[in-house]
Amino acid sequence: MAAKISRREAIAAGLAASALPRASARADTWPSHTITLVHGFGAGGNADVVARLIAANLSTRIGQAVIVEPKPGAGGRIAAVHTAKAAADGYTLAILPGGHAIAPAIYDGLPYDTVNDFSFIGMATEFPFLLVTYADHAVKSLRDLLDKAAASAVPMTYGSAGNGTGQHMAGALFASMAGVKLQHVPFKGGAQGATDLLGKHIDFMFETPTLLLELVKSGQLRALAVTGSTRFFALPEVPAIAEAVPGYETTSWLGLAAPPKLPAEIVSRLNTELRAILADKTVEDRMRQLGNVPTATSPEAFKARVSSDVAKWTKIAEDAGIKRAVAQ
Repeated sequence: MAAKISRREAIAAGLAASALPRASARADTWPSHTITLVHGFGAGGNADVVARLIAANLSTRIGQAVIVEPKPGAGGRIAAVHTAKAAADGYTLAILPGGHAIAPAIYDGLPYDTVNDFSFIGMATEFPFLLVTYADHAVKSLRDLLDKAAASAVPMTYGSAGNGTGQHMAGALFASMAGVKLQHVPFKGGAQGATDLLGKHIDFMFETPTLLLELVKSGQLRALAVTGSTRFFALPEVPAIAEAVPGYETTSWLGLAAPPKLPAEIVSRLNTELRAILADKTVEDRMRQLGNVPTATSPEAFKARVSSDVAKWTKIAEDAGIKRAVAQ
């Protein structure tokens, strides 16, 4: 005859069970349900397009739905906060932008540690920014821009995807190294900035090739330069800023990350899947069509890149005289 279990014993057993590690965080049972992949920018931007490309292919490879969830605002920091505080069970992932490593250089009071509050899985892409203006702007070349900016009593305006983004700092570095004054205009994502540029409300902007390539190729915007150290494969006729401002160079990246202390087995599995996705010829072709260079790395190399970029941008911000703001 089976022994009866008292209500108190049942409650105690339930509490004990709830204290055990969740099976969903174990590599031998992961993944068992839908995964959410967050990013910090609006629909249609580089982070969104790359996130959806990775999500679709990851879903096919692991046999579970991977849902992309944009959390735009604050230059990607809203998504970063969400990721840093989420459960480390493999069901919340994030596409982090290069601006993730810029935030600690220009903000005090970030609600997370840029390096230690994330599990880095691997880089996905690297790319330069395009410096563009609207088609009939009086500025027709990079040299025109430098001359006009130097001569103008009122600073020319440039847009970016938000304060603390790679686009913002590409412009700050440009102004500092070229010795000109520019007025930064932040937007909630590059698409909004591109709309204002097309409407001639700002003079120019720094933005990803994903968002701007078709607008440039259709003649709606004019590309003045690229921010990499050499010319860009998708627009070989467009000069690098370094051709007029020696030593100037900045590229950005997107990478896959997760909340801190994600089990090593899941990190390894995700890195393996990400590498396979980036090596797929169809994915590679699509990435390059968008102006991205697929860039697979180990988790350790991705973490090291973030750490080195934090140091790099901290020095650049100090040299450019950018005063730290309180993170909102």
